[in-house]
Amino acid sequence: MKLDDAAIRLEALGNPTRLKVYRALVRAGEAGLPVGRLQDKLKVAPSTLSHHIKTLVTAGLISQVRESTTLVCHANYDVMQGLVDFLVAECCADAEECAPAKSSAA
Repeated sequence: MKLDDAAIRLEALGNPTRLKVYRALVRAGEAGLPVGRLQDKLKVAPSTLSHHIKTLVTAGLISQVRESTTLVCHANYDVMQGLVDFLVAECCADAEECAPAKSSAA
């Protein structure tokens, strides 16, 4: 994942309401949640929820699918995993304890 993409996604998750929406969708699993159920669950006004969903969709964190008359939101697990992988990819890379042991024979 590119740095700019990670920054956009982290910024989208930096809002408490959007983070609640995202976590609810992750908890819902592959089935996702209809927008109406998400609204009831989180007690968010429809226009506010719509704004936050749009931001998460634009960042690629969630997707929406129309099923008949219902709009269902789904977490994009591949993007989530990519973001987590990006965050931990270089964990401890500059720490001395992770550096290869230097041989005493020079």
